[in-house]
Amino acid sequence: MKNTAAVKLITATLALAAGATLNPARAVTLKVGDPAPKLQVAKWVQGEPVKEFERDKAYIVEFWATWCGPCRVSIPHLNEIYVKFKDKGLVVIGQDCFERDESLVAPFVEKMGEKMTYRVALDDKNGSDKGKMAETWMEAAGRNGIPSAFLVDKTGVIAWIGHPMELKEQVIEQVLEGKFDIKKAAAESEKLAMNQDQLTKFSRQFSQALQEKQWDKAESSLAELQKILPEDQQVNLGPARFAILLGKGDSKGAAKLAGEVSDANKDNAMLQNQLAWELLTNQGLKDRDLALAEKIATRANEASQNKDPAILDTLARALFMQGKKDKAVELQEKALALAAEEQRATFRKTLASYKEDKLPDAE
Repeated sequence: MKNTAAVKLITATLALAAGATLNPARAVTLKVGDPAPKLQVAKWVQGEPVKEFERDKAYIVEFWATWCGPCRVSIPHLNEIYVKFKDKGLVVIGQDCFERDESLVAPFVEKMGEKMTYRVALDDKNGSDKGKMAETWMEAAGRNGIPSAFLVDKTGVIAWIGHPMELKEQVIEQVLEGKFDIKKAAAESEKLAMNQDQLTKFSRQFSQALQEKQWDKAESSLAELQKILPEDQQVNLGPARFAILLGKGDSKGAAKLAGEVSDANKDNAMLQNQLAWELLTNQGLKDRDLALAEKIATRANEASQNKDPAILDTLARALFMQGKKDKAVELQEKALALAAEEQRATFRKTLASYKEDKLPDAE
């Protein structure tokens, strides 16, 4: 079951502001360009323990919890990054924090299976109610929400802080190659933090305008966000503009922008999948570019290594809508085989519809 583009893309846009969210009640003492704090782990749930940051490796330390819905969404994406770069010296640590019941962590990781193969650790709460990692990393950096990720370069310095879905592979590659400009990144991060109030203001305005279908106001808010955001983050406004075009029912404009956003985010399986799904199902679109939807869904499937049932479900729909019934049935059967328990009823119903040569309702 998939959410509408509006909800997904509002969330993505607000995440831009969240990437620099500051806690007004506490001074920020940990920033991009600072040495990474030490790791303080109570227990390693999965993977070989990391005692300290080694000079020949780069690290992603991602904070998450079992109760966190957005964390569940970002974990497979983070795992894809880990698989792609682990042989080049990248270590990923899923640092559990703010956990309500730590006994749930190990079963959660086991259930995730191949979608969560990187190291997983519990926070050290000895003498700390919140957890030492939560305090020395999250609170010190002014991070109020999870998932949150920190990229540590080969010298032990923090190169990037933000939502894990916003971490670009180009940044990881540059860090691994020792070519990342830490000073520039620190300056841009500082500038973004100074503009936090404005970011929050216009992000909220955009969200409200989108919900109220006030398209001109939504576009105006995005224009203000574009003035504030660093140049390398402005590409993230593309999905938000796509949401506006969907709301307007601008079929040609939405298809054109979907293609551009897809081209700029070829490795982002989740974003590719959402673009394709909306092109296939959004009720406001009178004319659908089915070939483009298939192309984007295929990209999503390739980026997820043909292992994500929701993406296979999208690609199957794109094929079925173009009269490719046999291939659609084949992919839907694979999606059903890979699906989690809570997905199977929907996927089974979809498969039955394809076999009866009927297009199922979009759920």
